[in-house]
Amino acid sequence: MRRSRILQYALGGLGVAASLGAWQIVATAPGATGSALPPASAALAAAAGLLGTAALWQAIGATLLMALGGLVLAVVLGVALGIGVGVSPLALHATRVPFEFLKPIPPIVVLPIAVLVLGPTVDMGVFLVFFGCFVAIAVQTAAGVFDTDPVARATARSFGMGRGEILCRIVLPSALPYIGTAVRVCAPTALIVAVVAGLLGGGPGLGQSLLLAQIGGDREALFANVLILGALGLIVQGLSQWGERSLLHWHPQYRKEAH
Repeated sequence: MRRSRILQYALGGLGVAASLGAWQIVATAPGATGSALPPASAALAAAAGLLGTAALWQAIGATLLMALGGLVLAVVLGVALGIGVGVSPLALHATRVPFEFLKPIPPIVVLPIAVLVLGPTVDMGVFLVFFGCFVAIAVQTAAGVFDTDPVARATARSFGMGRGEILCRIVLPSALPYIGTAVRVCAPTALIVAVVAGLLGGGPGLGQSLLLAQIGGDREALFANVLILGALGLIVQGLSQWGERSLLHWHPQYRKEAH
């Protein structure tokens, strides 16, 4: 298992090196003079320089605050609503149309309204992240609760368990894989929406840094921010996968992977 992971990391590192090498070759080719694409070496040097500035870390902090704040709010309210909907077939069918109506609406559609009401602030970014994650988490939670094995519920009732105990000991463990998957999928989405809030909505964070670099025509800073954002996305994705794996270590799928 350890050798397999080392091989995966090695192949991943090789892929990154190959991509950077291809970028450098394309940007420094004879016909690339005047191109908007800076060399990879220049972008990496600019990224290293930005890492030593307080402004970058303030932007990262604002972005993470919006992403995590909106995601946590979506998880708390989405799971609560999903449980309420999932335990009642009537509520599940009654909310299906509203959920299906809201699911395809991207957060960028409500961005002008959010900026008008909340202004270009952290609160605006938190709301957009919440809007982008809430429905998916609620729908997955409701599906997990609704799909709980009826035999397990009947067995619990036969042992004299009350509704609250059945919910905590039978229903929620059954729905956790659905919830964990929803949160893992929504974590990168939360980061993307937080960046969009700054890029198009004028909010603080890395999105605003990207916008300012674009307006100023600073190609190296623009691509440096993109690289930093990509690295941050990898960290968020890795942490979400680790969290899901830790939360569901008892699940057959993860026990199988552990062996």
